[in-house]
Amino acid sequence: MADYDVFNGDADGICALVQLRQLEPRDSTLITGVKRNIQLLSEVNANVGDRITVLDISMAKNGDDLKRVLSQGATVFYVDHHAAGEVPVSSSLISLINESPNVSTSLLVNNYLRGARLAWGVVGTFGDNLKAVAHGMLKNSEFSSEQIELLEKLGIYMNYNGYGSDLMDLHFTPSELYGLVLDYENPLDFISDGRHHFEKLEAGYQNDFSAVRSVEVVHQTATTAVFLLPDEAWARRVSGVFSNDLTNQYPERAHAVLTEKPNGCYLVSVRAPLDNRVGASLLCSQFESGGGREAAAGINDLPADQLGEFIDKFEQSYQD
Repeated sequence: MADYDVFNGDADGICALVQLRQLEPRDSTLITGVKRNIQLLSEVNANVGDRITVLDISMAKNGDDLKRVLSQGATVFYVDHHAAGEVPVSSSLISLINESPNVSTSLLVNNYLRGARLAWGVVGTFGDNLKAVAHGMLKNSEFSSEQIELLEKLGIYMNYNGYGSDLMDLHFTPSELYGLVLDYENPLDFISDGRHHFEKLEAGYQNDFSAVRSVEVVHQTATTAVFLLPDEAWARRVSGVFSNDLTNQYPERAHAVLTEKPNGCYLVSVRAPLDNRVGASLLCSQFESGGGREAAAGINDLPADQLGEFIDKFEQSYQD
């Protein structure tokens, strides 16, 4: 019997797994990658009796492989907030799926564990730019405002670390970052004891963000804005948190951040308006490599000749 932990390489995926494994340790094989690498179940070749935990990756994008590992005799615990598609009916599958735009996978795991590792659930939720939700989770906690600010920063930096075209773009691989934080029941202790790790993330975030501030909007309406980033490692790393920052600054506006790729296509991050967190998944799913959730979605490989079509559909999705 073997154990596999399959998880998104962003803050939400890592923090969801941290909560589970602090309560139920397993000597498991870790399967993860950069944030946009979501078809991770394809890397599991299961046998009878294997236990597979899947966190923060779309069931719709992993549906065929989910059916395959179930047919191979594995049991699967699947927690996610992205598009699920058709959920298989199997006594070997336990799924906690909630596609609400105000839910993170870390929140779902926090609820499942009855708040046993609340602070890590909060960090993951902050990382997914669900600030109001994260503050709501902390409503009856004893964290000070300064401590909450640190939890938010850690979530943002962990989320930022997950973006890149491959693992070489990242400051820490997701597996490495997971291993660094796993032994800390309280994220604040990691920030204190692992200060050099925290500061490495913080410095990278601040340096990349200072570069992106000079990027100008390339297309704008009253309700939408499109930005274009160059084919550079710093741009790939910052694209997601830049999208989140724009959303927080202009809550009534939808944003699309496109990053040039070496193959001539674009990596696309879409954020629905903070005031109306819907429509991003539907928009991006109209393109072959697109998907995500209602509030935040993306396209992994938008062909250059479809850029005009994308902008048109983007505008139509968020007209007054």
